[in-house]
Amino acid sequence: MLNITINDQRLEVDDGLTILDVAKKHKIHIPTLCHLEGKKPMGACRVCLVEVKGYKDPVAACSTPIEQNMVIDTKGRSVRKHRKAVIELLLSEHNGECLTCSRKDNCELKALAEEYGVTEITFKGEKKEGKIDDSTWGLTRDSAKCVHCRRCVEVCSNVQGVAALAPQFRGFKTQIAPAFASNMSEVTCVQCGQCAAICPVGAIGEKNDIEKVLSVLEDPKKFVVVQTAPAIRAALGEEFGNTAGTLVTGKMTSALRALGFDAVFDTNFAADLTIIEEGTELLTRLKNSLVENKKDVALPMFTSCSPGWILYMEHFYPSFLKNLSTCKSPQQMFGALAKTYYAKKINVDPKDMIVVSIMPCTAKKFEARREEMNSSGYQDVDYVLTTRELAKMIKQSSIDFNSLIDSQMNSPLGLSTGAADIFGNTGGVMEAAIRTAYEIVTGTELPLKNLHLTDVAGLKGIKEAALPLNACKGDWKFLEGATLKVAVVHGLENAKELLESIRKGDLSYHFIEVMTCPGGCIGGGGQPRFTDNKIREKRIKALYKEDESKQYRKSHDNPDIQKLYKEFLGKPLGHISHELLHTHYITRERV
Repeated sequence: MLNITINDQRLEVDDGLTILDVAKKHKIHIPTLCHLEGKKPMGACRVCLVEVKGYKDPVAACSTPIEQNMVIDTKGRSVRKHRKAVIELLLSEHNGECLTCSRKDNCELKALAEEYGVTEITFKGEKKEGKIDDSTWGLTRDSAKCVHCRRCVEVCSNVQGVAALAPQFRGFKTQIAPAFASNMSEVTCVQCGQCAAICPVGAIGEKNDIEKVLSVLEDPKKFVVVQTAPAIRAALGEEFGNTAGTLVTGKMTSALRALGFDAVFDTNFAADLTIIEEGTELLTRLKNSLVENKKDVALPMFTSCSPGWILYMEHFYPSFLKNLSTCKSPQQMFGALAKTYYAKKINVDPKDMIVVSIMPCTAKKFEARREEMNSSGYQDVDYVLTTRELAKMIKQSSIDFNSLIDSQMNSPLGLSTGAADIFGNTGGVMEAAIRTAYEIVTGTELPLKNLHLTDVAGLKGIKEAALPLNACKGDWKFLEGATLKVAVVHGLENAKELLESIRKGDLSYHFIEVMTCPGGCIGGGGQPRFTDNKIREKRIKALYKEDESKQYRKSHDNPDIQKLYKEFLGKPLGHISHELLHTHYITRERV
């Protein structure tokens, strides 16, 4: 323990902490811009300057370790003067265009300027030449707005393990960009949007498709349906002043109807369908391996509902592509069904049907444009909006969101189970799959409290569980006495660690869930900013609450899914399912 003084307050604190760590622990406000929770301090922005007695110059609180008898000033006149100068320097190179910037309402640099009373830029000089990069389907980058905080570099390199962004050139010419200041489409980027989620200004964001969607909504010749991912209902309310984790399912449905969508559906319906198809695929692989003794069965099987993860595999680990489930993501399953099964049901020509997705993910914009995603005979999903884009649409349409009365989604693609709700959480897909697979194999309900597989829940990077299979029935007798080994991972750097362990033979599993973003989809790149672990935990809790409130909590119990197979699909992994609901992957060059 060390004795220090902060703002005349004597404290006894643990050794090994930084000044910022201590300040946060004792609720002493120090502004930051480059700092990321749980990551190595960068000291890049210098906004967190404090003064230490005996030190000649102010120091960055985020990267300065505490010392015995250190005397620190975090709020004096001199400290505020230094911070204000730093903010002015940042603004002097920042091409803000605040009136039209997408971040004008929640820009962290603008907030700091207001906090420190910056009313003019005293440092006049040349501004860097900007570049707009909209070369990918998911993201747009405006280098003129970049303040070189390097948050995007940190999250891309050390959270996602992709390293698509890095400092380029030197001095005044420094840019935070892909190699050689190339376009994002020219490097290995998985379009996960975590850079957009943590950028403090408007330098990186999702590609805005609001006007395109508004245009089709105003076209009387188009029948426009919308699907909403499970993570949206636990986060959208934050954009309207609600606390994190507030469930707004009913209000969201009403808002979408008010915007003019002809039918409002739930991606959760397709999530239930994914569990049936994916669970059957897993059991079939196990049977082929253990009973048929086939040597080429690809185990472990990986989930395939996260498009950033798919891109990561295609670029970095193509040798594991055969291990991916062939199931499309719920988003793409829904699009294919909407333009076939549903279009026929309501007698609408699929060429006149537009499918819009509301997703927590920027990579979903890319996924919708993959060449394989047209099994309906048309592009299965036409447009993808993030949670943030939906909030903007609602505000632009003068809809009083918090005053809306809850409403229900349309049928038949709107009914879902609690198992589908938790798809938005890390570990949720695995738990949903186990609820169904265990019951199919044993004929009894999963013997866990409230059906929750707690071993794979929570924010630990890599989680695992082992499930004994006893009293197996019928065709699944061959699994009698076996133990199903599963793992769950979120964040691509964690996925890399797991893949390398499997490759070396250190770990062995049957089924693995991988989510691209920290926390799963509730922490997606298109969710309301700023997302830290406290926010993630609240959103996760909300989806478990939604799950527990449902009449049906296992995907195979969904009566509309049962009806879909009876009327249209026939059976899981059948011919129609294969054509509409399954896909393949390709090896991509790593750049």
